[in-house]
Parts: sequence; C-alpha cells; structure tokens
Amino acid sequence: MEADDRERHECDAAVGLAFTILGKRWNGMIIDALGGGPLSFAALRRSVSGISDAVLSDRLTELAEAVLVSRSVDPGPPVAVSYALTPGGAQLLPVLEQLGAWASEHLEASPARERGTVSP
Repeated sequence: MEADDRERHECDAAVGLAFTILGKRWNGMIIDALGGGPLSFAALRRSVSGISDAVLSDRLTELAEAVLVSRSVDPGPPVAVSYALTPGGAQLLPVLEQLGAWASEHLEASPARERGTVSP
C-alpha cells in the first residue's frame, strides 16, 4: 500500500469513527442544543422536538460514554440533573454549524426532500 493510500485509509477510518456517534439520529441535535449551555433533561427534551424520553436518555448515555456530554447532579432538594458539553463536545459545534450551512445550501431543494423521503 502506498503512503497516499494509507493516509486516505486512515482518514476514512477517522470519519467512520466520528459517524458511529454523529450518524445516530438525534445526537447532532442534542449536541447543538447543548451548545447554548447546560440544560436539564426536560429542557433538553423541549429543545430537541420529537425525541422520546427513552431515546433521549439512551442518546445522552451514549454521548456521555463518548465523553462528548457530561452529566451533573445537584442533590438539592430538589435533586437537579443537568447535561453539558465537554470540551471535546464543544469542539463539534463549528463542525455542526458548517454541516447545517451545507445542508441549507445543498439539501433544501433536493428531489428527496420534495418527495418527503428526507426528514427535516
């Protein structure tokens, strides 16, 4: 394998690894919602329209395991749980902003969107 091929393979592997997390439905939206600062579970659920409690809980667990989101508990009373981006999660915000700009430019008028086969 030539050096250029090895570098290309390493890049593809890194992109693939990133999309094991970011490719899951809702994860990008959760990270984006937390870009404004820490949120409680209820506030996060309101920010990510259409997500169920069970899926939000699962995604937050996955994002915490990937060290993109942190969970903090204030023992209260009342007990309060909040979620925030870790430094690594915060580094994704410019990437998500660029991805959103690209999608607005290239996907808004796509034939798939017009047929309704691409969700917003």
